[in-house]
Amino acid sequence: MLKFDKDALLCDLAETYQIYDFKQLPLTKVAVFSLGLKDDSRIKMKLRNQKLNLEEMLMVSIADSLKLLLWSKTKDAQKNRNRPVLWSSLFEKPKEKKEAVFSSGKDFAKERKKLLMKGGNN
Repeated sequence: MLKFDKDALLCDLAETYQIYDFKQLPLTKVAVFSLGLKDDSRIKMKLRNQKLNLEEMLMVSIADSLKLLLWSKTKDAQKNRNRPVLWSSLFEKPKEKKEAVFSSGKDFAKERKKLLMKGGNN
């Protein structure tokens, strides 16, 4: 944990156990204290690559469900328009954009025409 993010671990030890200088303690004791940190501590969340704790994830899930439920009762939902932006989408990894490369202006014009005929949907 110390090698992964020293600052996060030091903050957690100071906040939880009021340990401000861990070097004064035996290494095994620091290891025990580190393992005893709560699941929503900075270092444990960082190790799991987690941005939200359990309570926050549940709140986001409830808010998204309520948004979709309310939207599903509207005329927009019947026509699949104006779908609400969900909070959970803010925490997803962005999708990679494909870069289009054309060897000539003719190829570009052909692809542009094809996309305009489709309405821009891939």
